[in-house]
This record gives sequence, structure tokens and C-alpha cells, in this order.
Amino acid sequence: MSTTVTNAQDSAYQVESLIAEDIDAYLETHRRKSLLRFITCGSVDDGKSTLIGRLLYDSKMIFEDQLAALEADSKRVGTQGKEIDFALLVDGLAAEREQGITIDVAYRFFSTEKRKFIVADTPGHEQYTRNMVTGASTADLAVILIDARKGVLTQTRRHSYLAHLLGIRNLVLAVNKMDLIGYEQPRYDSIVADYRAFAQSIGIESFVAMPISGFKGDNITANSANMPWYEGPALLEHLETVVVDSEADRARSFRMPVQWVNRPNLDFRGFSGLIASGVVKPGDAIRVLPSGKTSTVDKIVTMDGDLDEAGAGQSVTLTLKDEVDCSRGDVIAIASAPPEAADQFEATIVWMADEEMLPGRAFWLKLGTQTVSATVQAPKYQVNVNTMEHLAAKTLDLNAIGVANFSTDRPLVFEAYGDNRQLGGFILIDRFSNATVAAGIIHFALRRAQNVHWQATEVTREARVALMNQKPAVLWFTGLSGAGKSTIANIVEKKLARMNRHTFLLDGDNVRHGLNRDLGFTEADRVENIRRVGEVAKLMTDAGLIVITAFISPFRAERDMVRAMITEGEFIEVHIDTPLADAEARDVKGLYAKARAGTLANFTGIDSPYEAPEDPEIRIDTTGMTPDEAADLIIAKLIP
Repeated sequence: MSTTVTNAQDSAYQVESLIAEDIDAYLETHRRKSLLRFITCGSVDDGKSTLIGRLLYDSKMIFEDQLAALEADSKRVGTQGKEIDFALLVDGLAAEREQGITIDVAYRFFSTEKRKFIVADTPGHEQYTRNMVTGASTADLAVILIDARKGVLTQTRRHSYLAHLLGIRNLVLAVNKMDLIGYEQPRYDSIVADYRAFAQSIGIESFVAMPISGFKGDNITANSANMPWYEGPALLEHLETVVVDSEADRARSFRMPVQWVNRPNLDFRGFSGLIASGVVKPGDAIRVLPSGKTSTVDKIVTMDGDLDEAGAGQSVTLTLKDEVDCSRGDVIAIASAPPEAADQFEATIVWMADEEMLPGRAFWLKLGTQTVSATVQAPKYQVNVNTMEHLAAKTLDLNAIGVANFSTDRPLVFEAYGDNRQLGGFILIDRFSNATVAAGIIHFALRRAQNVHWQATEVTREARVALMNQKPAVLWFTGLSGAGKSTIANIVEKKLARMNRHTFLLDGDNVRHGLNRDLGFTEADRVENIRRVGEVAKLMTDAGLIVITAFISPFRAERDMVRAMITEGEFIEVHIDTPLADAEARDVKGLYAKARAGTLANFTGIDSPYEAPEDPEIRIDTTGMTPDEAADLIIAKLIP
């Protein structure tokens, strides 16, 4: 039995004795330990699960149920000796791979006398890049494994780039399987030199390299006699002593995103949240963003009593000396150095959905406790993580990484990701499925977000509406090509004009002659087409007009985006519901024939989808009524 294992057993015995003698003292000691979150990553079969198994086994960082299971398996198969027990543990981790667990992120929780750990075993396959991003997003350190026989591979570069991109500043280059190359130093030195050249090219300033064997245990918990030429720390020693970001966060300016407003009675009003950075004390002057209101911290309240000081990583409730407007999603910051608030940004985006990104589509953006509506523009470029080349791109596919601008419907309190991961990292959420489709990191606010301000005018919307003597509205006609949208919309406008109503008809073909003449018929262009029309319709309703639009507008997301732009109650969705066979039979413009012949691509109903409204305000069945009857029905709904 090795000295390493003996020492680990002695430490485990001391811990067990402390638990038996004074459980409160043990729990207090455990509570005060710092926490290190780290990931293991690299190419397929570089030995990530084996390394984690060795860490758990050699340092006795295995939970009691795992030990009991290993002992039972050992007795069942009649084995003896520590190497067999370790093999059983590694087999258990390998079994998880066979069940598909590690295509996602497998987490392990353990502790030593010096520190608590959460390790994320991330998948090595390129198609699961999004899962690696998930594990890295909260990590303080990354262990990047390299098979000593293979050297630096594509996935080594990809995962290193992502770890650096996601703000992980503590990198360990673990050259694994040294036992399979006879512990040769020249081969190790060559791999480290290759990696250093790549690391410098992407801005990685420093990393800690070490030669290891996960299977044999070399340089895992103690320095190995097989490699006397290596003078650096063993892996566990480094993990126990490295300074983590959460400790460095205390030195930054105070920020606390408000999770909820705590008001159990009329005499108490507190603002609860996790402190993202800095330290706060009673008496500190603070500023609430984005409103900019100021006050002073009165108390720092916790379940264990009031505190004299709280810092990054602690969940607390702050009470203020003044009654200020503050709610979930706001950020409480030190008054002398508050973060920015803006509504337009540049960011790096990692696309994580199977469907490609459609520029112009609205998503929910979640940053800390803030949730806003956001629209992403076409990428400035896509990054080839193998060569670091910037590639032209109109959209992003699954696992693609690109740089793009985005805008939000209201100011977002933020800091650059490099300065504050909690206030600089966000996710994009599909508004219909609630699935996370992308992760992003903010670089900076666009200058136009600061330079362009809303100009107040003295003639109000209400005054313009009063002059028109009518209630403004948007009649949004949607349906297949040839359904009859333009025909019915034209009749509706003529009848409203005879009623002395002020209207304007925006027709899909007509708008493409001017405002949208630069747009094609790809899905991304169609999204932008509807966004622009929605903005025009909004301005026209502000002028008091009844706006009639006739667009296929095939996607629910964009129709709902326009609905959100318009004053509540003024958006009326009109589904011109015509079966595809009937619309194609009419084919007034010959478009269906061209689509069927393959000469017209991206045609709705043929090779591009149409998402019918699920609950429109008005549904017109063109198989059962004439265009005049349909127009009368629409007007009756509009003007009761």
C-alpha cells in the first residue's frame, strides 16, 4: 500500500473521529472551507472519468454509499487489493457513459481537509460543445487533459478556447497516460511547448502544466517517483491551494442582483440576493440600478442573525434606510462605482439549439435575475475555433460561436464579462418552448446606446388619436400565399374609407419595393421583414391610424413580436384560413408552380413552414364565405 493511500486513510480516520466526538465542530469546520468548482475537459478518451475516479479513490473522497457499493462488489467477485477496487470505481464511471450520462455534464461533490469541490465531467465530442459550455459557465478552474500519445488535438484547442472565452483564468494542462510512453520527459516537454504556442495565440496568459497518469495515480495526490524530473505540485495539491475567482471577487466593487423583495410584515422591507462581487457593510452608500435611486445600507440580515459585513458568494437580505423603488431584477451597487445600464450590446454567442439562429427573432434574455426581451442581429463573424479564423456568416448553427450585436426592450444592468461573470454572462430562451438556445458573454455596450436618447414631443399619442376621432388598431392578416389576404384587406380598407375611417394598408409585395427591397426570402430575411413592418405599424398607430397589413408572416414568434410592440388591445390577428390545396389551385402569380418545379426556393407551404395562429382574434374560412362577407365580418369585429 502506497504512502499516499496510507496518509489519506489516516486523514479519513481523523475526520471520522472528529465527527464522532463533536459533530457541531465538524460541521463548522466544513462550512468554513472554500469551494472550488472545476471541470475536466479535452478530447474523447483522454481519461477524464479515470482521472476523477483516481482523485476520488486515492484521496478517500468517496461518499459512504459509493464505498459500500465497492466493498459489496469486491466481496461478490472475490477480489482483494486496492487496484481492483479502483478498477471497480472506474468501471462505474464508464457505465455512466454507456447510459449516455456524460453526453450531458456529470457532477461529483467531495471535499478534503482544506477545501470543498464540485467537479463537472464534460463530454469530449464536438457535437456536445453546448454541454461543455454548461459545465464551464460556473467553473473556477479547468483541467484540460491531453493523451500523451496523441498530443494537442482539435478538441484540446476547442475546449481551451471556450474555457478562456467563458472567463476561466485557472487552467491546468494535464498530460495524461504518461505511463504509456514510459514517462518520457522530452515527449511531455514537446506537448507543453505546442500547447503554449496555441494558448498565447488566443490570449491565455498562463497555465499550470503537469505530467500525470490517471490510471496509475502518478502526480494525482502526491508527486510520483516515476517522474523525478517534474518539480511542480501534484494535481490535488494545486486544486487545494489555487486562488479561485470567488475569492478574488471580494476585491471588486459591490454588486448584488435582487432576487426578491422580502416583506413579511409592514415593518420590514428587505432586498434579498446573492452578492456577485465586492463587500458591503451597514452604512455603505448604495445605488439601485437601472433607476439610479440612492440610499444607505441599514442592516445585513441572515437566518443566523445580522452581519457586520458580507461579501461575494454570500446570500443575504439588505434593508435600506430610505424607501426606494427596488424590485426583482434590479441591481444594488456601491454608489461611488455603479455598473452601466444600456439596451444595445456586442457579445460573443455560443448557439446551442438544433435549429439555426434567425437574426431579428425575439428571445427572452436572462442575465442574473434580469429577464428582458432581446433581438440578435446577423453575426459580424463566426469563429473557427480550430484556426481562430473569423468567418463571414449570416446565421449560427448548432455549437457555432460568433460575435453579434443585440438589443433589448429596456435597459439591462451589466458589466463586461471579463470584469464580472455574473453581470456579463447571459442565456437566450425561446419564447415558445422555453428551451435555452444560446449562451453569451457581453463585451461592451454600443456607443449608440448611450448617444441616442428618446426625444419627448409635446403633441402626444393621445392628442393625435383624438384628432383622428377613432381607436387605432392593427389588423394583421396572415395566411398562405394565395389565401386571399390582399384581396380581403383591400375590401376592408375601401369599406372603412366609406365610413370616414383613417387607414393605411401595408401589403407584403408593395413593402418589398421600397422599405424591404434589400431582403430576400430566407427565414432570417423573413424575420427582419416582419420586424420592420411591425415598427412601421407601431408608428402609424401612434398617429391614430387603423393599419391593415397583408403578409404571409409564417412564424408565430414574429407575429407575437409585433403584438408585443403594439399597445395592448390594438393588435388584431386575422387568420385567412385557406387550405394549401385551394391556395395552390388559385396560384394567381404562378408561384406554387415555380416552387414545385424547384425554381423558387424557400416558398411557404412547399419547402418553408407556415405556423398557423393557435388563437387568432378573427378566423376567416375562405371556403365558406366570399371576400365581401369576410370583410364585413372583420369590420364588425373591429367596430362593434
